[in-house]
Amino acid sequence: MRLRGLLCIVLLGILGAACTPTVQLAVPNEPININLNVKIEHEIYIKVDKALDSIINESSGLF
Repeated sequence: MRLRGLLCIVLLGILGAACTPTVQLAVPNEPININLNVKIEHEIYIKVDKALDSIINESSGLF
């Protein structure tokens, strides 16, 4: 009876050791390419005070 229990424990130990998970890390053979299609649009609004607008115009000769 004692031999049977010992045999059962050894058998469970072997089965438990055989089922251990294995984690493997591997480097890919090809480089990793990341393609980003990004569309950037921007608008700039400039507000000019009416006094400055009258100074900076085409007839003032500044430009």
